[in-house]
Amino acid sequence: MSESTDFLYKYLNNPSPTGFEASGQQIWLDYVKPLVDTYFTDNYGTAVGVINPEHPYKVVIEAHADEISWFVNYINSDGYIYVRRNGGSDHMIAPSMRVNIHTDKGIVPGVFGWPAIHVRKEGKEESPTLDNIFIDVGARSKEEVENLGVHVGCVITFKDELQELNGKFYSGRALDNRIGGYMIAEVARKIKESGVKLPFALYVVNAVQEEIGLRGAEMIAARIKPKVAIITDVCHDTTAPMYSKISSGDQSAGKGPVLTYGAAVHKKLLDLIIATAKKNDIPFQRAAASRSTGTDTDAFAYSNEGVPSALISLPLKYMHTTVETASKEDINNVIELMYKFLTEFDPDFDFRYVV
Repeated sequence: MSESTDFLYKYLNNPSPTGFEASGQQIWLDYVKPLVDTYFTDNYGTAVGVINPEHPYKVVIEAHADEISWFVNYINSDGYIYVRRNGGSDHMIAPSMRVNIHTDKGIVPGVFGWPAIHVRKEGKEESPTLDNIFIDVGARSKEEVENLGVHVGCVITFKDELQELNGKFYSGRALDNRIGGYMIAEVARKIKESGVKLPFALYVVNAVQEEIGLRGAEMIAARIKPKVAIITDVCHDTTAPMYSKISSGDQSAGKGPVLTYGAAVHKKLLDLIIATAKKNDIPFQRAAASRSTGTDTDAFAYSNEGVPSALISLPLKYMHTTVETASKEDINNVIELMYKFLTEFDPDFDFRYVV
């Protein structure tokens, strides 16, 4: 297994729920440190590697590190645990899933229970909701649960790991968006190994707390004050059953990075990225965003006095499940597109729409 692949599995399999990203950020930073000139972190855990830190012109490439999760919200007298979301966690997939409850005493394993099919009334079955999904940790009382170290506020993650499908796809939890952290780290690796000298400072940013409102990006954009920002995140593969291309567009895993049009996406920067893709024969797809992209692109674009920003997305199947699935080829093409853009970008470019 190569160093990059070893990092990918170690980083993706490590839980980094929103607000509790520290362990994953340490893995990411340890990998990036040899590839950059310097680094820093902020008070909430965003990690940044910097190439050419002395240069006044600052370019950002960014991904977010956090994954959706749950909080312990209520423990009843029989020892069953009820939850609330930490980010956009999906209650529909919870029943029968294994979980890890993160406590000060360590990991406490549990399961989302669900009544057996034998006792459910046909045609009148209850659907999973936040009011009825529950976790069983093998305890028979609230006191027994608390003796394990579990209390209200403990964070909970699904227990699942990265695997390959057909040699062409990666599938697992938290590809949204730790796969982005992997991709920007690999861009830094390509720059280091190629020996190319960038005519600007490059800030490789792995931000926290995207899943609850782009909060990490807001904080770090204010600190860095970049001139340009390229964000990478995931978008929906809409080719699988039960997706609507009419409402969600036509994006397919395996057909290349998705480039988004929208108000927050700076059109002149997007045009430069498209030109880079065409020049280097990198396949790409297009998407449109209404009002906002819903990604850290928005936080960077509207920060400071306005930062020309663009979004390069990775098409992802089954977002916010434990089987998020992405194409290896797409991952490599996102890395290549960001790398080629950076090596070809002229910091003297005028981004003003009206001169």
